Amino acid sequence: MTSLTLALSKGRILEDCLPMLDRLGLAPAGDIDRLLRVPSRDPNLHFLIIRPTDVPTYVEHGAADLGIVGKDVLMEHGGEALYEPMDLDIAKCRLSIAVVKGSPFDRPPGTPTTLRRRVRVATKYPEITRRFFAARGEQVEIIKLYGSMELAPLVGLADLIVDLVATGNTLKANGLVETEIICQVSSRVVVNKASMKMKHAALRDLLARLQTLRAAA
Repeated sequence: MTSLTLALSKGRILEDCLPMLDRLGLAPAGDIDRLLRVPSRDPNLHFLIIRPTDVPTYVEHGAADLGIVGKDVLMEHGGEALYEPMDLDIAKCRLSIAVVKGSPFDRPPGTPTTLRRRVRVATKYPEITRRFFAARGEQVEIIKLYGSMELAPLVGLADLIVDLVATGNTLKANGLVETEIICQVSSRVVVNKASMKMKHAALRDLLARLQTLRAAA
C-alpha cells in the first residue's frame, strides 16, 4: 500500500481536525504533544505536527504529501506551487483591519487620510496587507509583528492592525474595533503536485473520504 504523510497545523486547526480524523479511523496513534512525526491508526498514514506557517513549505517541497492549513497562511505564502482541492470549512475566522475605537482611523473603509506620512500598519501578514492596500492605490508602512497585535496601536507603534478575528472579544477588551474585513478564512487541504501524480490513487481515496465527511457535517 502507498504511504502518505499529512502535515497538520498546530493549534486550533489541529484541535478541529482531530475529531474529523477520528471519525475516519485516522486519528494519531502517538503523543501529539511531544512527537513531531506521529503515526496514525492507519499504518499507511503519518502526521507531521508543525507550525502553520511551515505547512505550505513542507508540502511544496515534498516532505509531506498533503497538509491542512489556514487560507490566511496560503495567501501569505503564495499557493501557486500547490494544489488546493478542498475547503474543510473548519477553524473559521476572518482577516480584518482594526483600529482604536474613536481614533482618527475609526472611519468608513477607503476614507482618505489627511496624514502627511504613510499610514502605519502592524501585522504578521505583510504580503496580504501590501497587496490589499496597493489594490486600492494606497501605500502603507508595514510593521511586522508576531503576536500581541492589539498592543501596537495602543502604544503608538501603528495606526491600525491587520489580524485574524474569531469572536472579536480580544479586540473589544483592548478598545479596538473592526473597520473592514479583508477576507474570510477557513482551513484548506493542500497537496504536493508530484505526489498527486505519483500517489494519485491513495490521495484520491483520502480526499474522497474527507469530502464525504465534510458534506455530512
